[in-house]
Amino acid sequence: MRAEKDSPDLAIEVIWTSGGVDKRRLYAGLGVRELWEWKAGRIVVMVLRAGTYVVVPRSKVLPKLDLAVLASFVEKDDQTRAVREFRKTLRSRA
Repeated sequence: MRAEKDSPDLAIEVIWTSGGVDKRRLYAGLGVRELWEWKAGRIVVMVLRAGTYVVVPRSKVLPKLDLAVLASFVEKDDQTRAVREFRKTLRSRA
């Protein structure tokens, strides 16, 4: 296991298909503290505890980020426009 100071705080995995490499095990081996999985329009947050990922309701790394709002912008066709709209949304909430 890598030293905690060398490990990433966050990994984001986009899941399109099932099977293949066990990415959770890979990220756990790297010591990634928090894993977000985006699948079917939803972001699931997991934290590393005792070598495995456990689903939690909110990000520990970015606790103020509304992940449901973020997820609503992921599949927009025009990504430049989506980023602008997301930033506007964040500013309006500040």
